[in-house]
Amino acid sequence: MGHPSEQDVEARAPPLSTSHQNPGISEDRVTAGPSSSPQQAFQLKMRRSSHTQPTESVRPSVNEPAIYLGSYAKRARRFDRSPRVSQDAGASRSLGEQSPTASISHSQLEHLLQNVDVEIDTYGVEELRDGFFDATFYRPLPQNALETMKKPSQTLPDTFHGSRRRSFRQFLRQQLRNVVEFIKQATTSRADIRLLKSFLGYYIAYLICLTTASRVWLGRYNYIMVISALVNHPGRPVGSQIDGAFMTIFGTIMGLGWGAFALYVSTSTATAKSGYGGVLASFLVCFTVVIAWFRCVFMRFYQAVLCAGIAICYTCLADTSQSVGWRKVFDYGIPFVLGQALCLVIAILIFPDTGSRSISFAFHSSLKAIREGLILPRPDNPALRRELARSFVNLSLAVRDFTIEISVSSFHPDDVRSLRNLLQGVLRGVLAIRPHTNLFETNAYPSEVQPKGHGVALDFHTPVEPVPSNQSDRYVRIVAETLAQPTRRLVDSTVNCINCLDAAIMAIGGFSSSSESSNGTTQDLLPTLEHLRTSMSTFDSADSTLINHPALPQTYAGRPEIVEIFLFVHPIRQVAEKVEAVLVKVLEMQQQRRGWRINLPSYPWSKSLLRANAQVRHDRGGLTAGFYFRSKGQLDRTMADLRSKVYIPRIRTQAVGSASNNADTQRSAIRKYEEEKVIAFEDHGVSDMVRFRHELWKLMHRLQGFESRFALKVTAATVLISIPAWLPQSSDWWNAQESWWAVVTVWAMMHPRVGGTFHDLAVRTLCAASGAIWAGLAYGADGGNPYVLAVFAAVFMLPMLHRFTQSSHPRSGIVGCMSFTVVSLSAYTSNGAPSIVKIAWTRGLAFVVGVVAAVVINWILWPFVARHELRKSLSAMLLHSSLLYRRVVARYIYYTEGKEPGPEDIAKSEMLEGRLREGFVRMRQLMELTRHEIRLRGPFNPLPYSALIDTCERFFEHLVQVRQFSLYFHPNALPSPTLDPLLGLRRDAVAVILMNLYALATALRASRPVPYYMPSAAAARQRLLQRMDQMEETAIDAVDLRGEGDRGRRWAVVYQYAFSAALTDIVAEVQQLHRFTKEVTGEAGFGVDEEW
Repeated sequence: MGHPSEQDVEARAPPLSTSHQNPGISEDRVTAGPSSSPQQAFQLKMRRSSHTQPTESVRPSVNEPAIYLGSYAKRARRFDRSPRVSQDAGASRSLGEQSPTASISHSQLEHLLQNVDVEIDTYGVEELRDGFFDATFYRPLPQNALETMKKPSQTLPDTFHGSRRRSFRQFLRQQLRNVVEFIKQATTSRADIRLLKSFLGYYIAYLICLTTASRVWLGRYNYIMVISALVNHPGRPVGSQIDGAFMTIFGTIMGLGWGAFALYVSTSTATAKSGYGGVLASFLVCFTVVIAWFRCVFMRFYQAVLCAGIAICYTCLADTSQSVGWRKVFDYGIPFVLGQALCLVIAILIFPDTGSRSISFAFHSSLKAIREGLILPRPDNPALRRELARSFVNLSLAVRDFTIEISVSSFHPDDVRSLRNLLQGVLRGVLAIRPHTNLFETNAYPSEVQPKGHGVALDFHTPVEPVPSNQSDRYVRIVAETLAQPTRRLVDSTVNCINCLDAAIMAIGGFSSSSESSNGTTQDLLPTLEHLRTSMSTFDSADSTLINHPALPQTYAGRPEIVEIFLFVHPIRQVAEKVEAVLVKVLEMQQQRRGWRINLPSYPWSKSLLRANAQVRHDRGGLTAGFYFRSKGQLDRTMADLRSKVYIPRIRTQAVGSASNNADTQRSAIRKYEEEKVIAFEDHGVSDMVRFRHELWKLMHRLQGFESRFALKVTAATVLISIPAWLPQSSDWWNAQESWWAVVTVWAMMHPRVGGTFHDLAVRTLCAASGAIWAGLAYGADGGNPYVLAVFAAVFMLPMLHRFTQSSHPRSGIVGCMSFTVVSLSAYTSNGAPSIVKIAWTRGLAFVVGVVAAVVINWILWPFVARHELRKSLSAMLLHSSLLYRRVVARYIYYTEGKEPGPEDIAKSEMLEGRLREGFVRMRQLMELTRHEIRLRGPFNPLPYSALIDTCERFFEHLVQVRQFSLYFHPNALPSPTLDPLLGLRRDAVAVILMNLYALATALRASRPVPYYMPSAAAARQRLLQRMDQMEETAIDAVDLRGEGDRGRRWAVVYQYAFSAALTDIVAEVQQLHRFTKEVTGEAGFGVDEEW
């Protein structure tokens, strides 16, 4: 029989359906594609004319391997029906016979498709090639930008709801509110103790420099002792103080040693003396490049690198001349070491923080968020969900800080890690709860017989026999009256356990909790644990009565109210189990009674080089950007490992509708495919020269990163400002005015990631100038009276130290502290010569020049633009979401028999989900940085970006639900000949979503318009559900329900509904991603005014 012509096939096939290359999935398995690059994996390949003809037999060539294991072929028309026939058949079915997987999703899809007639009949033509899929395109509906952005305005953080433009009066009011907040915080919280310790470290060092004997003994640069007390101030835990003292002294030794060597070489010969400036410049450049690169890569050495930079600037730029006095090195080193010793003593003796406080309050904050999440029922609150996600992230950060440094605590690091994992499991469970329900409302389900009284009376032995207004309400009422009181008791018991846990953990750390009616002792925890177990047993008994209840139906199809009740109560039961595990762990910790002991750092050394403790991260500045880039890098590496897995297509036993039975040819093709992938990924047979060139390429590519760019910027800035120090005509005034502090300011102000906004430039300049002016006024008030200087220092340094050590603007605070210190003490040391005005304005100008140079250079060379990074981060998050979707589909839905997800897969998925949660938290923090950026084209509109983040997060939450729901039943048992008609439809439904996500991600990455025509995910999902309906009509059951007994089967049925609804919700979120991405990048105008 001859083949039909190409025109006949096109006339019979759906007009807007085409075949595209499948992004790394086969018909039954979704894993990484043949290429490790997503750009290559998602490239579209339009079907060629040689593949558009339906054939009776598709046989790969025997002589050459067939990578594509099929092509378009005719399939048996057993399940192929027209849409009208399918709809009529489905309409004739009774309520109890509706599809258990599709009935709830059909109405959602009809709304998404806007009543578009989905053509499901393929007329026997199906795409069977691995790497290709069928897609359907519809003309997108017009959208109104104002209507589109009306609801997403609620997703903006609170900081965006105020006015961007402020008058001078509003500015003054804001400053007054900041002062009141500072006073309140300093007098009612732990911040006052930290500020007191920081102030004492600075003030005692300042008073020592005002004493005549110590000032003379320390030398001209006696104020280095005060600068040392600033850099590693004692307002931090003891472990951080010890680590900081070691790091700062080590960095100072390195800087002084290299600088001394440079001084020696510059004066070693007459020729070197004549060009001493060039020698010093060469040494300065080499050292600055290295330490700047280290400053970016190894954050653990930040304090060492910072002090090394200050020391090298001092040795190479202060008192430059052809003759060197070696006392110069000791004039810097001795005051610096004394300053560190003073701060260490204060940190140990005055209100020591041994490390327990931060971890105890991290647990306290997490338990507080859990307690708020268990206030049920309540409306779904996005702010609360974000707080739960933030607590999830902060808990990991607090545990990392606890294990990265020395601590004296009753917490053991292993116990802290276990407790973190358990509490994160509780947070994960609370996030899975659907908070809104009518379960506890007595009048929510009307009936002719209303119960008496205000409570709910339960009788597990006597059936409930009200006369319902209709049958569905009667079913719902039975379930609600049976589960309402046990669920309420379970929630109350869980909340009581959270309060007791809060008190117990705080008591172990040596603090008191705000939780009422509990002091956290073992006598409190044991009864609480027993009460929780009793509540769990009562709930299970009530739930068991519903299994074989004679008044309830055998299936819940078409009764979403019952499903919603079960989906509300079951996560609460799971949270109770997880809280029970936390209680058992805390009881174990109490019974061990470890007592207070010294815990050495237990965080892996290789990872600790890339981390820093909390106070160092704060003092470094750029905290939001630093967290964002660290989280982004970690997530990128994780996803790169997931993306680089080898894709191996499934062996087909026989293509449906094909006469080819040559399985040996297919196996040989796959065997060769595997060999090619092994060679590609493991580099077998590659010569040593090729390996060397590859390693060299990786090294050169790494040198193009932000670390080398920062090193280049810092080196250029320092060398350009330092030129007057080495020229004979300018070295005199440079040395007299101590202008080398301009270079130190550049080194301290520049940040590897963020450059600062115009607001930052203004504030830092103002702080530097105000510090110099205040110092001049302090000295000139009474001719350099040390008592007056001390009073002026106390007045100015308290708010400035608070800004440096505790506010969100530490760099403006430290430049103000340094400016005041240098100007006041240098004037006091020189007795105000030549004049206090000249000393104030020259040294103040040096600090201002350093601030301006640092910010301007960061603006010009490779600037950090928060709104650009936000757009790129959204692009990356869409790609990561597509990889997570692919993994969930492959590992939890369309897996083959014997490949069920195990504990390792679940643990890895939870780890990956945790990192994605952190990514969303960091993206919202990054969005807040866009408020103060200058934009010449007009104000930046954060609304579509906020809506995109919120929609992408909902897409992610639905994926998490799909993964969790799939654990309660077997969605698909593969391979199975009866499921072959679904393989192509499953592939299409998955591949269309992957293609949409990739197209949107690339549009955001390149800032290009979204294509006008995109494949319809709703249509692909609708085809799959309708085909499943047809299969269920023929009594084909593709779902293996998990669980033991009837109870497990009931929960499997419930989660099957939720599973199907979550997959449909994913399709809805994809359409929302389309809308908001178009608001950001625009929409391509292809074919807008044309009819197909």
